[in-house]
Amino acid sequence: MESSLFPLPEAEESSGKPVGQGKPRLKRADREQIEWQPVDLDSQLPPDHMARVVWEWAVSLDVSLLYAPIQAVEGHPGQSAIDPRILLALWLYATLEGVGSARALERLCEEHIAYRWICGGVSVNYHTLADFRVGQKAFLDHILIESVAALQSQGLVSMKRVAQDGKKIRASAGSGSFQRKDSLTRHLEEARQQVEALEKEVEADPDGTNRRQKAARERALRERQDKLQKAQKQLEAMHKQAEKTGRAKQDAKRKKERRASSTDPEARVMKMADGGYRPAYNAQFCTDSQSNIIVGMQVSQQGNDFGLASPMIKQIQEDYHKVPEEIIADAGYPTLDEITALTKEGTIPYFAVPTKGKSQEASYQPQPKDSPEVVRWRQRMESTEGQTILAGRGQVAELVHAVMDHLNLDRMVVRGMEKVRTILLWFVLAHNLIRTRLLREKISQTAPA
Repeated sequence: MESSLFPLPEAEESSGKPVGQGKPRLKRADREQIEWQPVDLDSQLPPDHMARVVWEWAVSLDVSLLYAPIQAVEGHPGQSAIDPRILLALWLYATLEGVGSARALERLCEEHIAYRWICGGVSVNYHTLADFRVGQKAFLDHILIESVAALQSQGLVSMKRVAQDGKKIRASAGSGSFQRKDSLTRHLEEARQQVEALEKEVEADPDGTNRRQKAARERALRERQDKLQKAQKQLEAMHKQAEKTGRAKQDAKRKKERRASSTDPEARVMKMADGGYRPAYNAQFCTDSQSNIIVGMQVSQQGNDFGLASPMIKQIQEDYHKVPEEIIADAGYPTLDEITALTKEGTIPYFAVPTKGKSQEASYQPQPKDSPEVVRWRQRMESTEGQTILAGRGQVAELVHAVMDHLNLDRMVVRGMEKVRTILLWFVLAHNLIRTRLLREKISQTAPA
């Protein structure tokens, strides 16, 4: 009886050729093959994707302020407007992903499934995206205050202790754009002459195409003229401030002449973290120590942090009708007047004591000009409790800086304090959204079953 169920082929003689040395068999791409696939956007995005969280946040908002200026209404002709919630969700998600360019976001809305899902078939262009991003400062301020107030009412934000810290953000201006008064005056006069000459050419040119091109050039020249005029005003403001603080005499002795940027007049040359000097803005963040939620944000032209805690506390009081009980900050903040003022207003300052060439022990000793509030501050910071509270500043305030660097927000792509502050408001809302989600997850995990 044969050992196999079916007859086997006769063994072929070995050709002596090694196995795998023949012509390879490959699966080749066939991009002309037609396939029919029933696919919808919703099924392509995972249920727990961050884009869904962002959209849920956008849907929960009251956007009546954004609906008010829309002129396309039912019963009247005209193209329908893009739902503001789509634009809100796009920019918030883009901020979380470190995308800061309107052109890049437009491409992602065509190619990336998460952005396509948010759009839901609605087409957007970079002009609309760019204008919406920088034009919603008032609405974003409103949303920040409302969201933090809601977290307060739920007990997630106590505002008992806040931590403040500043971060120098590179401005969208080159060092070479800073010019003295004479240079600004000369360039402004040249810009005026160029605008006048171009206006005459546009009026005399019968060719519509050339006329449109020249109109675009005129618009660009007018924008440059406007920036030069703003630079002159900023320069005047700097001179007045120098005279007020007594620095004008020092500038005269050192033969130092102040300069302003012709591209971003509100930017200032500041000392950066690496020791270099560059055009920048000073972004101030105030964070609740209990939740790591940012409760206040301001933008300053000041190159240092002296005296910037009081304006922040005042803003928090106006926004939330509550004064934080304690504030933590590093040695760059305290001035004797501010420590006195903060204490009298009901906020206990835990500021690191500057040494200024003295030993740490000597800096804690009362000085002749110290008010009773300043004396108590020195004693407080010398105590073990004060040192312990100050040690917790880094994990609260520095966290915000680390997140900013991760999201590519160390340099601005917009110009002017108002636009810079608007971009930072997008970051604050994105940061708070993530922190709120983490807080709620933590509560749900610790809640009894």
